Amino acid sequence: MALPHFMSISTNIPTNIDPQTGNTRLPHTATMPTTQKWNMSQALTLNSNPSTQQNLKTEYANFTDELHIKHAKKLNEVKHSFSKVGEDPLEGLAMIDAVQRLGIDYHFHEKIDEVLQRHYTKINTHTCVDNYDDLYEVSLRFRLLRQEGYYVTAGVFNKFKGKDGMFKEKLKQDIKGLMGLYEASQLRIEQEDVLDDAANFSSHILSSWVKHLDHHHQGRNIIRSTLTNPYHKSLARFMVKNFIKDFNGINGQGNVLQELAEMDFKLVQSIHQREILQVSQWWDNLGLAKELKFARDQPLKWHMWSMAILTNSSFSEQRSELTKPISLIYIIDDIFDVHGTLDELTLFTEAVNRWDIAALEHLPDCMKISFKALYDTTNEIGYKIYKKHGRNPTESLRKAWATLCNAFLVEAKWFASGHSPKAEEYLKNGVVSSGVHVVLVHVFFLLGHGLTNESANLVNDIPELMHSVATILRLWDDLGSAKDENQEGHDGSYVEYYMKEHQGCSVELAQQHVHNMISDAWKRLNKECLHPNTFPASFKIATLNVARMVPLMYSYDNNHHLTDLEEQVKQMLYGSVSL
Repeated sequence: MALPHFMSISTNIPTNIDPQTGNTRLPHTATMPTTQKWNMSQALTLNSNPSTQQNLKTEYANFTDELHIKHAKKLNEVKHSFSKVGEDPLEGLAMIDAVQRLGIDYHFHEKIDEVLQRHYTKINTHTCVDNYDDLYEVSLRFRLLRQEGYYVTAGVFNKFKGKDGMFKEKLKQDIKGLMGLYEASQLRIEQEDVLDDAANFSSHILSSWVKHLDHHHQGRNIIRSTLTNPYHKSLARFMVKNFIKDFNGINGQGNVLQELAEMDFKLVQSIHQREILQVSQWWDNLGLAKELKFARDQPLKWHMWSMAILTNSSFSEQRSELTKPISLIYIIDDIFDVHGTLDELTLFTEAVNRWDIAALEHLPDCMKISFKALYDTTNEIGYKIYKKHGRNPTESLRKAWATLCNAFLVEAKWFASGHSPKAEEYLKNGVVSSGVHVVLVHVFFLLGHGLTNESANLVNDIPELMHSVATILRLWDDLGSAKDENQEGHDGSYVEYYMKEHQGCSVELAQQHVHNMISDAWKRLNKECLHPNTFPASFKIATLNVARMVPLMYSYDNNHHLTDLEEQVKQMLYGSVSL
């Protein structure tokens, strides 16, 4: 079966354009329409209304049965097409790239692995010689294999360098290849100089194209989107709307994939709407919002974490459960950050370490209520996991919460004493106080994949897989733009402490240093996701998704609002993708 060109957006990018004139047309990139002001609080209020809840339940029951039937039929069509992928090496790679970008790859894990295993075998046996000089194909193969955990040497890109060690001049005209090279460079690990060079070279040339092309040029947005949202560091589900419009505009023959993506989006959307009802009801019943007026009240925002981390439509129950500890992380953070005295916080931390409600006797009501919610919620989640997977994780969950509160207390003591820690001392503790470890321990046990004594013990110790993600979150949080619209606390900042240690260092230089540290953390994370690894693929994907969500969750505008996140919530819960 010959694969039509629409199977990959990049294959339709012309390889030769004059940067001075920009005459050659590129495929159209549709942008999000301008909409009226909308925010997550309004959405939560709407979903909390009893009549709205009943209407959503009725609509869900009425349309999902029919949609499920149509979806199943279309899914079989695509699987049939996938099974007939021909001998052309690029054909299978382009198909994988398409289903991943359309957010429907979770339906095709076995077929994707079969195709990539075939490519990996050819590389290892030195029989992969097809289009070895084609930068785009080499880049695409490299990226897809590394994304699935296969180690491919970065040396495959040395062929595209000249004798001077620089990437060849002729590549500057290969827009498709440069985009593929930039995407591939996002999978680099430490000490891969050729991929560092590839990232710098491709980003510089592609940025030059963006500057030279007319603002109304059809291809300008595609190049810019690649630079700002490379696939490996983006959440495909959040990018589907833009991609599917490009996909449709490239070639109308791709209807079968487009239709499946649209149906899948609607099904997942209906599941998310139902989850929001469940989370809203749980949060209202918990009663913390009424009792703790000083704390944040953002269950929809917190559930966005779960939606981003666990993208498979079959993980609905896990998403709803995951939102519970995420919510409690924010609440306990507010207790430490804006409310409790040091003596109270010390007693609260001791109670969490002892896991003893009786230890709360001399604490204020807000702490008693919060610990009771933490205690009950953790035990309930532990029991559900035990019933489903046969392993009781409560001890691991309890230890994770104790570790988090210990880190919160360290920061509270610093503030109370006026102590200014060294930047690295702050970061070491900040990795723990980020809450990432608590989230990922819950993810690990909720998924229930690869539950062995070795892996269960490993998650308790914050392994590098978790540590690198926590570093990314902590440093992003400290870049200066993360000022929560509903939080007035006394947080420290790596940038602040770094500048105190390096007298004369400007804010800009300190922030660049942090960006470099984030880049290094991504390299370590990429390495941890390669085979062999103790953790199952589903958990590694979830871990990557935490890192991918961080920029969206911590990029506040000048009004301290998460405008981009709010737009994504609106799209995922109430928007549509159309052919």
